[in-house]
Amino acid sequence: MTIDFKKGEGLVPAIIQNATTGKVLMLGYMNEEAFQHTQTSGLVTFFSRSKNRLWTKGETSGNTLKVVKMELDCDQDTLLILVDPTGPACHRNTETCFDVNEDSNSYHERSFQNFTPTEQALQSIAKLEQTIKERRKNPIEGSYTNFLFDKGLNKMAQKVGEEAVEVVIDAVAGKTDTMKGEAADLIFHLLVLLEASGLSLAEVVQVLESRHKPRE
Repeated sequence: MTIDFKKGEGLVPAIIQNATTGKVLMLGYMNEEAFQHTQTSGLVTFFSRSKNRLWTKGETSGNTLKVVKMELDCDQDTLLILVDPTGPACHRNTETCFDVNEDSNSYHERSFQNFTPTEQALQSIAKLEQTIKERRKNPIEGSYTNFLFDKGLNKMAQKVGEEAVEVVIDAVAGKTDTMKGEAADLIFHLLVLLEASGLSLAEVVQVLESRHKPRE
């Protein structure tokens, strides 16, 4: 990847996009050092024009942006970085910097109206993943998610196995109504296990995409 840093006097814009939902989260700027640091650390690092230094997103809030994939535009002077966010991307504690003066709930409701049912489902799963991350970061008393984190990987893996068996049993028996519920439980427990294992849904999707690339 050869980036033209000269056009912007040493800086290039970096568009940050959620790798799972496709939602644009924010825009920052990188110099060559910030780009190299992003590559080596795996976390998005910008060059702060106001502070005149490098800053890794989330260095104070903990809301980091884990790099999934980086792409360069045709003019080689703009980066598109697909990420797995650990929390809100905006300093206003909202998911994205591009919903200014919007009520959070109405923003998401209106966004869903523009998606197909499949896209809505993926959005919901991504939102569930973010909730799981938040529960791990800020435990809530009585939370089942926190109960699983407290019990550890063995318990989480056991639950994934149990729910998978229930899905298979319902599928073989033709019980599609109850199968939906068991499949939902399976997805939830799998997301918890992925989070505890240091993996993300975006990384899983990336593997799926790599397996289904068109043959040249």
